[in-house]
Amino acid sequence: MPRYEYRCRACGDTFEVQRPMREANVKTACPAGHDDTVKLLSTIAVGGASGGGAPAGGAGGCCGGACGC
Repeated sequence: MPRYEYRCRACGDTFEVQRPMREANVKTACPAGHDDTVKLLSTIAVGGASGGGAPAGGAGGCCGGACGC
């Protein structure tokens, strides 16, 4: 289930709410009970180690080079 980050305009608190995607745009109150909140744009990192290029240890092939193909 996705996590959405919010900031309360009244108290400045930043908090997360876990909810289904179909409820992504439903208004939510902050933990202190204020209703004036805004959903923040979150960035995520997908992938592994940085450095780019091909993985070490092979030429690619059908299995990443492990079989020598």
